[in-house]
Amino acid sequence: MSDDETPQDLLDRLTADEDRLVLDHFDEDDAWRLGVALVTRARAAGLPVAVAIRRNGQRLFHAALPGSAADNDDWLQRKMDVVDRYNRSSWYVGTRFRVEGGDFDVDARRDPRAFAAHGGAFPLRVRGVGVVGSVAVSGLPQADDHALVVEVLTEFLAAP
Repeated sequence: MSDDETPQDLLDRLTADEDRLVLDHFDEDDAWRLGVALVTRARAAGLPVAVAIRRNGQRLFHAALPGSAADNDDWLQRKMDVVDRYNRSSWYVGTRFRVEGGDFDVDARRDPRAFAAHGGAFPLRVRGVGVVGSVAVSGLPQADDHALVVEVLTEFLAAP
């Protein structure tokens, strides 16, 4: 969130991201290409992240880059579980609770050891089908985790 962006502005931007980043299909090969694109971008920038992609509960891609830790895998799982439960990005869910005057960890009635409404997990939405999985990054501040996923997913969708 930028200095001049209100929580409602952020929520609107997150919604717009989800509305425009819709896939025509998503299979194992797509998961591989998207995962490799994320890893390539993160490596080039020297980012200490872990990356995961899953579809319908099956982990299709996972990579841990230098500087990441086992805790990042836990964060990936918890953020992806938020996407699975709410069909929205993990940052959207946490922001929505804050905009409504709440706190996800308290008001969602979900175990915070199992769910993390922090930026970095994004729904994989297929046109005409709905959410089929999620892609996630962990290791950076939540805004940066989210931005990395959105930037690479935007480029992935634009590629032939």
